[in-house]
Amino acid sequence: MAKNTSLYFRIVEGRNLPAKDVSGTSDPYCIVKVDNEIVASHDDVIGKISLTKEAIGSQAKGLDSWINLTRLDPDEEVQGEIHLSLQLLKHTEKIVLRCDVVEARDLAPRDISGTSDPFARVIYNNHSAETSIIKKTRFPHWGETLELDLDPQELSEEGAIVVEVWDWDMVGKNDFLGKVEIPFACLRKTSLLDSWFRLLPLGNNEVDVGGKLGALRLKVRLVEDQILPSMYYQPLIDLLVESVISPAEVEDSSALTMLEEVTTVESRQDVAMTLVKIYLGQGLVVPFLDYLNTREVNHTTDPNTLFRSNSLASKAMEQFMKAVGMLYLHEVLKPIINRIFDEKKYIELDPCKIDLNHTRRISFKGAVSEAEVRDSSVEMLQSYLSRIIESIVGSVEQCPPVMRVAFKQLHKRVEEQFAEPENEDVKYLAISGFFFLRFFAPAILTPKLFQLRDQHADTRTSRTLLLLAKALQSVGNLGLQLGHGKEQWMAPLHPIILRSVASVKDFLDKLIDIDHDIVSEMPQRAVFLPSVIVKEGYLHKHKAEGAQLLSRFAFKKRYFWLTSETLSYAKAPDWQVRSSLPIHCVCVVERVDENAFQQQNVMQVITQDDDGQLHTMYIQCKNVNELNQWLSAIRKVSIYNERMLPSFHPGTYRGGKWTCCLQTDRAAPGCSRTHSAVTLGDWSDPLDPDVETQTIYKQLLQGRDKLRKKHLPEADADQMADNSDINPDGAECNQVKPGQGLASRLLAVIEDLEEAHASFQPREEDSSTSVIVNA
Repeated sequence: MAKNTSLYFRIVEGRNLPAKDVSGTSDPYCIVKVDNEIVASHDDVIGKISLTKEAIGSQAKGLDSWINLTRLDPDEEVQGEIHLSLQLLKHTEKIVLRCDVVEARDLAPRDISGTSDPFARVIYNNHSAETSIIKKTRFPHWGETLELDLDPQELSEEGAIVVEVWDWDMVGKNDFLGKVEIPFACLRKTSLLDSWFRLLPLGNNEVDVGGKLGALRLKVRLVEDQILPSMYYQPLIDLLVESVISPAEVEDSSALTMLEEVTTVESRQDVAMTLVKIYLGQGLVVPFLDYLNTREVNHTTDPNTLFRSNSLASKAMEQFMKAVGMLYLHEVLKPIINRIFDEKKYIELDPCKIDLNHTRRISFKGAVSEAEVRDSSVEMLQSYLSRIIESIVGSVEQCPPVMRVAFKQLHKRVEEQFAEPENEDVKYLAISGFFFLRFFAPAILTPKLFQLRDQHADTRTSRTLLLLAKALQSVGNLGLQLGHGKEQWMAPLHPIILRSVASVKDFLDKLIDIDHDIVSEMPQRAVFLPSVIVKEGYLHKHKAEGAQLLSRFAFKKRYFWLTSETLSYAKAPDWQVRSSLPIHCVCVVERVDENAFQQQNVMQVITQDDDGQLHTMYIQCKNVNELNQWLSAIRKVSIYNERMLPSFHPGTYRGGKWTCCLQTDRAAPGCSRTHSAVTLGDWSDPLDPDVETQTIYKQLLQGRDKLRKKHLPEADADQMADNSDINPDGAECNQVKPGQGLASRLLAVIEDLEEAHASFQPREEDSSTSVIVNA
């Protein structure tokens, strides 16, 4: 049984943050720290917010509120573990507490060098003893034995042995690195206690300073599941598959329709994405979408309301396009989005919002009029919009085949339901509504959410993107609603929108002109993680042959490409000769300590060749956000690798020893544990059938009573159990209403899964999350 924990974290906004710069403002950014993640910063720290696992998990829908920042207490910022061996030795007249202090790992850096000078202290009552000081390391090896002579009357079941770790400083007071408290009762139960212990803070002394440090608005949700072995989920998978491979009449119930009945508005998007992943893994995503879309179309009488609600069908199509079409969207939109961001033009059509103070770049001949601003804006918007439309309508061959087949099925169902001549455009609107209004337009409006840009747009660029998104929505509506809204100032763009209608229809006709069998023969995992570029950009690669060079010369700028198969790099994007690392050989993707190269934001990718030899590539990113994005991306594409190592060296091998743990053997096992395979959750998460089916089970479990009440009323249930009628031929038969048999099977599956979960006793783990705001 596995444990799957997901932390959904969104930092929305801040307010009343103190000024840290001479300008009277700050340049704030946030660092999210979970458990023992390293947080090191040379910037001014404004404050922090700490949230425990219990505090987040106590709210079913998560936290969504303003929380005041508190001061950062160094004694609370601890990390790492310590290896101890403790035992009580009873002599005739005294008792000796023996503590072997073996080693520690991942200690917090307290010195400017990015390391510490740690020593340990053992304390019980008024007795204490200290180890020696190990200089300049976060991975000290003491191997020392400390003994405390105790009187028998000092022993108490309520007492505790405390082991503290400190950073020694020649000037000033020592810095606290963490502590371990071991109840004395534990030593009475065992003759020898030998283990790694997690270091804990000195004590929570946080004081709310009344908002003087400002506040953050956070949205935090913790989802923790116990994942059963695959065989337990197979009956539920079978019911879901049965819904689409052997569909009953449109009006009949199925496992999918019952799931939709208990799906809340808040959870529908997550459920839709989960179902898309499940059916992708089963090779049935097209029949799945066709089943939902057929029901939606057949239940719609007014074509103007088709797919306008947030039904499961609408959400499933939305999430399906994100799952299989994001790389296609990047190929189509990224060049024009980058151009808009680079040019930063001031564009405005609304007369009420034109600000002549922002128009200095338009003319150097003096003040410009609103008419000139408007004319310039129209010209730029027409240029951008034309380029976007041309790129989309010319992308038929780039569109993933599975998406084209899904649209072909949708086109067929709509055409069958609305066959009247006056509804000729409905079959186009059904597709364009998803394609333009729910896929391309939102990506233009907020490129960062679709990974088209690393940062959100500034105010000026954001306004340009909004106007373009509005125009593209009108294109998706085939210009049918032009002139009927309140925004009549958009009229200058109407001609180009109307001219594009014919080309859009032609594009949609070509889009659905595809053989259905093409998709059925494709490997499903390749559909979800195709061998195309998932991330690219300039990074700095460590030049291994220049080990004796100064650190600033040891990193060379290179352009990197990451696919599901290789991590490659060259001197420039257009460089034909590339060096590559096979993804299947990756065994470690981790951060590197700052003191290793005296550089920040460095990561390492360790690969293992066929002979078992390990090779390390060091890569420097320009900031911590880029570092996290690359770490996450490489970890995701290598999540199924069989060679992943349990430990690594966060330092580098230099001068005949590792800078982290000071071991002299270059092949020594890593001194720090590797982290989880995935750090960020987004559309490119890999398929995990057990995790996804667990999500569906939880949704059904929450709605079990509703299903039982609707499909198995008490009277009918009793009748099915105890009563039977005699048919004219003399045979007995139960009077089962439509849907009752399926509901009984589904409820039985839910109960079986509930019992399976109850039979496992998961181990509880402590965890906490901190948000640290720097300037």
